Amino acid sequence: MKKCAFLSMDSLANFYAYDELLVAPMRAHNWQVETVSWRDKSVNWHDYDVVVIRSCWDYQADITGFLHCLKTIEESRAILANSLPLVYWNIHKTYLKELAQQGISVVPSLWFERFKLQEVSGAFNHFACDELVIKPIVSANADHTYRLNRGTLMQQQQELAVIFAERPFMLQPFLHSVVTAGEYSLFYFAGHFSHCIVKQPKSGDFRVQEEHGGKMQLITADESLLTAGRHVMAGLPTEALYARVDLVNLAPSDTLVSANPNYALMEVELIEPSLYFNMDPQSPQRFVQAFVETYGPGKQ
Repeated sequence: MKKCAFLSMDSLANFYAYDELLVAPMRAHNWQVETVSWRDKSVNWHDYDVVVIRSCWDYQADITGFLHCLKTIEESRAILANSLPLVYWNIHKTYLKELAQQGISVVPSLWFERFKLQEVSGAFNHFACDELVIKPIVSANADHTYRLNRGTLMQQQQELAVIFAERPFMLQPFLHSVVTAGEYSLFYFAGHFSHCIVKQPKSGDFRVQEEHGGKMQLITADESLLTAGRHVMAGLPTEALYARVDLVNLAPSDTLVSANPNYALMEVELIEPSLYFNMDPQSPQRFVQAFVETYGPGKQ
């Protein structure tokens, strides 16, 4: 039996993770799965055939240590998925610039190296909006992500100045469709579309993650969503075992279904996205099939 490690955190006590739904179908294909913390320096990565990056939702607290761990895995006999070059490309949200240059529709963004109140304040006029979202260029689970209007920016300027004193960040207009219609996530395994969900924040919030009270719904992706997802996937620099494409509808709409949608990329997640295997009963088998086809006997 071959061995696979799912790379995780020390503890998932305060998070929703669904990778256990992969264990049985992996075993059926003669793969033993173990969940291993990326912080555990006693692990011998040579013991595994494949290491899959999964629920490492604290990596942003020690990016150097996390990348060192991945480099160690990449240098062992184990295969790292997704690959280290893909992680390097995806870990900084500046990859959105590259995708935009390829003609992919991306949520409008501004980029800064450190916090300056005048520059941030000027983004309201730049985007012609009343609210902004500020987020680190390297982040996970919406950590240090804020929704700001002109008033809250002034109230929180000292806090933001400390957080982003030496931390590059991005600004985007706050898109009300995230609250009214939701954020769409399309899932791909070895390049093949699997399933689609829409995520909506709880009342009074704008973060769609379950940990922040967000709600999920499985939907059938229409052709416009699938087309937008295909364009993003075609823009990736290398193949990925898994990918999650997060899209938002820029067209004014308060409903899930829009007559004339205009989907733009919020993020493409290639490092540690939740793949929401709980939402589609067939998705664990699709993932495992893609995994086996990529790393099974005679592969790699």
